[in-house]
Amino acid sequence: MKLYFAPDTRAVRTAWLMYELGLDFELHRFEKLGDPAMRAPEFLEISPNGRIPVLEDGDVRIFESPAIAEYLVARHGQGKLMPPVESPAFPQYMQWLHYGEGMIMGPMNNYVVETIILKPERRSEEHAKRALKLMTRMVQTVDVHMADRDYLAGDFTAADTITGHACIMCEKFGVDVSEMPNLKAYVDRLQARPAAQKAFAL
Repeated sequence: MKLYFAPDTRAVRTAWLMYELGLDFELHRFEKLGDPAMRAPEFLEISPNGRIPVLEDGDVRIFESPAIAEYLVARHGQGKLMPPVESPAFPQYMQWLHYGEGMIMGPMNNYVVETIILKPERRSEEHAKRALKLMTRMVQTVDVHMADRDYLAGDFTAADTITGHACIMCEKFGVDVSEMPNLKAYVDRLQARPAAQKAFAL
């Protein structure tokens, strides 16, 4: 397997999951998000939008990190990191597998654009504040959910590598979690996992 990767991107969550599953893979590393090599014709043949992560597994090529997560646990998980389909935890697993991308990453993308990507003269402080406020609201939902549990859907699952990664990045980007003790404990718990530490260090 080959993972197309850059640090501080959604590709971290894919590497994290692969380490949790104990999978061997080759890392094709770009230096950063926006690396000019990501716009090269040869990479655009692999990823038409020039985005990462992309996973190659034999004849399979797949992008979009939640889709990659579902693929990996279905094809290579051997029953690990997802609850049985018939279990009460399965609907929660599916919900939280998609919550991070569906509800948290949108405003985070806006925040990154307004604080990092745009040239200073084009940035909007108002838009950045609005994005940070929405990010905060979205992770407050996670904080409430985590009041009586260690992970999103029972035991640790692939959902924690997606939505958990989004929560970790929210804290890194300045979301104030001081009044969200359940979220803070959850983020700390995730960051203590060896596979997470290995992926974030890439």
